[in-house]
Amino acid sequence: MPKTVSFASVLALATALAGCSLAPTYQRPEAPIARQWNAGSDSRAVSVRELDWQSFIVDPELQRLVDVALANNRSLRQSLLDIEQARAQYRIQRADRVPGLSGTATGSRQRVPSSLPVTGASDETRSYQVGLTLPEYELDLFGRIKSLSDAALEQYLATEAAARAAQVAMVAEVSQAYLTYAGAQQRLELVQRTLASREQSLSLTSQRRLAGAATALDYQEALGLVEQSRAELEVTLRERKQAFNALVLLLGTPDAASVIPAEPREQLRLLQDIAPGAPSELLENRPDIIAAEHRLKARNADIGAARAAFFPRISLTGTYGSSSEELSGLFQGGSRTWSFLPTLSLPIFDAGRNRANLDLAEVRRDSAVAEYEGSIQTAFREVADALAASDTLLREESARRAFAATSTEALKLARARYEGGVDDHLRYLDAQRSNFVNELAVIETATQRQIALVSLFRSLGGGWAGDVGTAR
Repeated sequence: MPKTVSFASVLALATALAGCSLAPTYQRPEAPIARQWNAGSDSRAVSVRELDWQSFIVDPELQRLVDVALANNRSLRQSLLDIEQARAQYRIQRADRVPGLSGTATGSRQRVPSSLPVTGASDETRSYQVGLTLPEYELDLFGRIKSLSDAALEQYLATEAAARAAQVAMVAEVSQAYLTYAGAQQRLELVQRTLASREQSLSLTSQRRLAGAATALDYQEALGLVEQSRAELEVTLRERKQAFNALVLLLGTPDAASVIPAEPREQLRLLQDIAPGAPSELLENRPDIIAAEHRLKARNADIGAARAAFFPRISLTGTYGSSSEELSGLFQGGSRTWSFLPTLSLPIFDAGRNRANLDLAEVRRDSAVAEYEGSIQTAFREVADALAASDTLLREESARRAFAATSTEALKLARARYEGGVDDHLRYLDAQRSNFVNELAVIETATQRQIALVSLFRSLGGGWAGDVGTAR
């Protein structure tokens, strides 16, 4: 019995000693960005940290499309499966830190012929064994296995953060595609109204020509505007169809065409005021920055494993059970058997392999630092661009709406003066062209401003509530 206690004590000691690590102490690199944004923000705006995407998107139709895309998009599904792969890899690596036990049962029967000079007579031997076996287990005195397990854990967390980034990107892409589609629908309606108005103007010019109040040049100019509108109609139809196809692809479901509304309603689609917060908050909000930092921590842990390779390794193997020549005697007294086989391995000459592995781990760590800092700088630029775009586009939209209102009034006056014979047809023609261009610019600017809001939401890290595997 004392020997049995000794064997169990060795297993407990092996587990207790494992855990020392030679990995460098991790310190987050200082963020290479400014402390404040160049553009100010409204104090009444809602912080992105307080939002999820369902709160940011206020249009129920768009919310429904995003839900469909999150459930069916193939690229997003691949990202979620990558999480499962990384999680399984971490569990495999973590299992090496705990000694394993296997139940074994063996039996053998052997006959030695009398022709062999060992005994001079034939002999038959039998043996049966049952018990527990400790497979080869490395006593992790210098933290090699722990460092590999830590690296696998950080890689898993990086994959999870990357999947969250993919989900936020999917929300943004569907939103932007829908806004583009809705903008194309608005342009189509404007072109159709303009075409109808110009056809009516052409009819009026034709009547005035028959009455001698308009010239052939006036008629040709009015006809030219009609044909221009017809060409513009085909361009807009093509753009609307292409935007529709892009949205179908993002949704990823066979019945996507039936889910997308044929005529998007005119309503508020997005939360209009978002506060960017401090630049330092990007480190906690941006999934791609979080993923880059986890990869950096994984490379830091790899250094610990590479350092531990320079030190001796102690491996343990053992068995405990019962052995007998007869199957019926396996569990009788005196049949107990055990073995304990520790192994010490000390690296002496490896042609520089361990040194090269350590150099490689350190270079990869430095590369991960550069990747992490680059992710922060990219995020800072994207937020700054989105802030500038949303801020200037808001003022531009207001100015263009005012400009379009004046051109609409000018068109009414130009038409009245032309029909009253005060002005010639050329001024009326210019007023029609100018009004169409200005109204089209209003739609384009409004669409771009909404897309800029989505870009700002995405660049600030988006908002995601719940587990990243929810969409699966």
